[in-house]
Amino acid sequence: MSVRVVVADDQEIVRTGLTMILDAEPDIEVIGQAADGLRAVELARRLRPDVCLFDIRMPGVDGIEATRRLAGPEVADPLAVVVITTFDLDEYVYAALRAGARGFLLKDAGSALLAQAVHAAAAGDALIAPSVTTRLLTAFAGAGPSGPPPQPVDALTDREEEVLGAVARGRTNTEIATEFHISLSTVKTHVASLMAKLGARNRVEIAMWAYETGRAGHRR
Repeated sequence: MSVRVVVADDQEIVRTGLTMILDAEPDIEVIGQAADGLRAVELARRLRPDVCLFDIRMPGVDGIEATRRLAGPEVADPLAVVVITTFDLDEYVYAALRAGARGFLLKDAGSALLAQAVHAAAAGDALIAPSVTTRLLTAFAGAGPSGPPPQPVDALTDREEEVLGAVARGRTNTEIATEFHISLSTVKTHVASLMAKLGARNRVEIAMWAYETGRAGHRR
């Protein structure tokens, strides 16, 4: 089964380029394109793609607001959104992640990383450009909602603390499994447990919680 993608960018040449790169993948299919956020939201709600790939800066409804409408906390059945941008501006990206984006990339990330991010989002995982993960989350650890970060429903186990730190460092499930010498299914179980305990919807929110509570550097 192909991963179905909607691409939104206000520059036609960029939309065309992204579409060509994704369509060249044997298991990815671009099913819709939009030049602004409002059209992107309409398309996504009608087509229900597996992944939405949105530029942040678009006229009218921008990528952040489009993300919030499709994946925000109030959305009952959120779609997977990956933000892609030319502008390495932390405040925009952090706002997109807060709005529910499952990850983000810079437009110079390359075709391989782009395809990897789409596959990760479709699988319920998240991919954040490694070059900016730590800087982004560290710089804006205190920029979230006012008040202290929510406490976990139940205390985290030692292994969950380790996995939490690895997720915050941008590690994939496969990399975490290798680092801690555990199976991939065990990693997924730990990540699911973290989401449940922290009330997080995805790995991005797990990572942000880790930074907000000073746990991002936790290692065994």
